[in-house]
Amino acid sequence: MAKNIFDIFDTTVKNRGDKVAAQYKVAGAWRDITWGEMGAISAKITAGLIKHGVASKDRVTILSKTRVEWCMADFGILGADATTVPIYETSTAEDVQYILDNAGTSFVFAENKDQLEKLREIKSSIPNVRRVVVIDSAGCDFDSAWESSWEDFLAEGEEYKKDHADEIAARSAGLTPDDVLTLIYTSGTTGKPKGTILTHDAMLYEAEVVQKTGLVTPDDVQYLFLPLAHVFAKVLEVAWIQTGHVMAFWEGDQKKIVDNLAEVRPTLMASVPRIYEKVHAAVTGQIINKGGIGGKLGRWALKKGQEAAALEKAGKDPSSFGWNLAQKLVFAKIAETLDQKFGGRLRFFISGGAPLSPDLAFFFKYAGVKICEGYGLTETSAATVVNLPHEIKIGTVGKVLPGTELKIAGDGEILIRGRGVMKGYWKRDEATKEALDDDGWFHTGDIGELDKDGYLRITDRKKDIIVTAGGKNVAPQNIEGALKTKSPLISQVVVHGDKRKYLTAVITVDPDTLKSWAQDNMGANGSFDFAQVSQSDALNNEIEKAVDALNQGLARYETLKKFRILDHDFEIGDQLTPSLKVKRKVVNERYKDVFDSMYE
Repeated sequence: MAKNIFDIFDTTVKNRGDKVAAQYKVAGAWRDITWGEMGAISAKITAGLIKHGVASKDRVTILSKTRVEWCMADFGILGADATTVPIYETSTAEDVQYILDNAGTSFVFAENKDQLEKLREIKSSIPNVRRVVVIDSAGCDFDSAWESSWEDFLAEGEEYKKDHADEIAARSAGLTPDDVLTLIYTSGTTGKPKGTILTHDAMLYEAEVVQKTGLVTPDDVQYLFLPLAHVFAKVLEVAWIQTGHVMAFWEGDQKKIVDNLAEVRPTLMASVPRIYEKVHAAVTGQIINKGGIGGKLGRWALKKGQEAAALEKAGKDPSSFGWNLAQKLVFAKIAETLDQKFGGRLRFFISGGAPLSPDLAFFFKYAGVKICEGYGLTETSAATVVNLPHEIKIGTVGKVLPGTELKIAGDGEILIRGRGVMKGYWKRDEATKEALDDDGWFHTGDIGELDKDGYLRITDRKKDIIVTAGGKNVAPQNIEGALKTKSPLISQVVVHGDKRKYLTAVITVDPDTLKSWAQDNMGANGSFDFAQVSQSDALNNEIEKAVDALNQGLARYETLKKFRILDHDFEIGDQLTPSLKVKRKVVNERYKDVFDSMYE
């Protein structure tokens, strides 16, 4: 029985040493690395950290995109009995400084020249950081002993190992279940990020759940692009080392995700809803813009699919001659296309991190793709509730996983208790007391309900609920998610209306989809001016059709009375968190004048 996460990694390295652990791309070609090779490199990292004075329980930061070296650094940190403190590569220098200072980080792994420059900018303000190791040192000109390349650091670790084997082995032997595994800083949709303290035992629980449910098996190939600074990806990393399956790491470019899927042919992948929204927009956009009889047939079938989804949401049988025909003539072809794009071996997708629109889930179901939506937070080690592949109920996030307790408070808030719940917030005692009550229940801030079969339905964030001037409570996320499925052009939606007479929204459009739409509908050939097209009457009319279609299925007080299209899409680090969630407070403040103009 493993007593810490490093034990799990070490056992898999020993038992599956010659098996492929990971795939990653170098110069356009996929390469394999075995578990034995992963273990050897991680051991050098452990030795290098000890050589450079990293003590037991010290905090070590990884400032990088998701890549195979991220995980090797992580395992090396654990081997040194230290704590991993990840930081999103999109973080500003100011945020990096805050986290390094708050965590008391002594050592940093930085991805590349850009991240090194960020650290150089704040060097005088982070005196605790004794050394920075750059994973990809292309273009770097190291000007002090404070900096070094990944290759030089590994060489130092290899040399140190020769005469200090016992010292190195003693480090990991001292790890206990109660030791701090990682400090994961919340992405900060409001205020300064808080360092969530997750112990080895919290993730041991997640590893045990993976084993019990059989969700992931040793024969799987998983494709990973989610940021490892996020708890969702952290759990996927733990599931990987627990089962010893193959992990294929993305190239670092979101535009290449679908291409990567066709190449690595994964059996499973986890994602936030935004990726599924993009795939849905691409597929439906082609159908909507197609001419001739084929286009008419496709649009008719999509409408039939929406009608079938509405019936299923109401608990009714969607079967009819028209729907059966639409499935056979159109959705079967969509399923075949998606199967090819996803590599032909996909068992299921996992969705988390934000609400998945039921309309979107039904579309993929009709196209032969299973999406297992789950729910959890950084503070609950992510995986807390999940729809398992053999018992999916669309519109819910599934059943509570074995070993976790969940209850609904009097005001509808979801409370969670169990081994996966955080120990607290790092150096934030007051915030910890607000989130964890005396009986160990974590107050999630989410509103939800359990159905008769034990499936959890999330209705909204407690702080996000809009109370209109007429006293009606509105869950904006449900409306926002539904609107995105009404037009492939729509990228982001933020609904507004707290203490107002009616609801309004700001909408952004996807640049690539807009360019294609403009060529087909506005004769915009050659040069393309995104800002100009986004503010055109033609686009406004197109989005108005989507809003009208949305409003038909809403209660009167939930309908959008007005909207404005912005001349730019939201960006990560500005209006979006690294996990692609909208920073609602930022948007409401940034576009206050836009919202106000819709109430004049």
